[in-house]
Amino acid sequence: MVVNRLERSVRVLTTGLSFAAFGLGGLVLRVAVFPIISVFFRDQQQRTLVSRNVIRLTFRAFIEMMRVMGVLRYEIKGLERLERAGLLVIANHPTLLDTVFLMAFVKHANCIVKSGLWSNPFTHGPVRAAGYIKNENGPDLVDDCIATLADGSNLIIFPEGTRSPRHGLHPFRRGASNIAVRGLRDLTPVTIRCTPPTLGKGEKWWQVPPRRMHFVIEVREDVKVAPFVATANNETLAARRLTDYLQNYFAEENQRHAIA
Repeated sequence: MVVNRLERSVRVLTTGLSFAAFGLGGLVLRVAVFPIISVFFRDQQQRTLVSRNVIRLTFRAFIEMMRVMGVLRYEIKGLERLERAGLLVIANHPTLLDTVFLMAFVKHANCIVKSGLWSNPFTHGPVRAAGYIKNENGPDLVDDCIATLADGSNLIIFPEGTRSPRHGLHPFRRGASNIAVRGLRDLTPVTIRCTPPTLGKGEKWWQVPPRRMHFVIEVREDVKVAPFVATANNETLAARRLTDYLQNYFAEENQRHAIA
């Protein structure tokens, strides 16, 4: 029991150090790295590409640091499926680290961010430099997403819109399906599992689980959008049916692993 309490205390400490390093790293990127990128790369497309690579490598380093420090373990299955361009990646969202994992392993990744991050002094530099999509673009949001896919970017979307509840899923929003249907883009599902469950909605970083977090991230076969478009009378109906299919798809995955 004493050994277990000591081991858990160490993980609380290393988890805290990890998140402190993450915050410090973000500050360094904002103050030093991205201003330098803006000076040396005047072309917008080049600056965006370099900025996204910097963010990806930073997130990858953060994940590896947490692994080395004993905070977590992870395995990724089907990683080769992400070695393509113009992917519409959708994933469930059980933990705070899901975005970090996907941004670390998806090359040239784009995502939809809250408009507040564009004005936040700590995040506006990286967000603007990387050319992420603001979620307040109104009716143009879907067109912006289709355009970024056409340019070869890989777009990451969490259809729930927020972290999943401890048991089950939030209702899926239709954004990803609208993009897929209107842009005629297949979807690449990614299932994320974390055992023991931790860093969920409302959970604090110091509430560490009884043992080290173990992430299993699986990149699945593409979901083809053509059948949904072909069998529907209009795009709205096709998007609705596709959303229902995706909700059931991820729910069945959750249930399968819960039983296992």
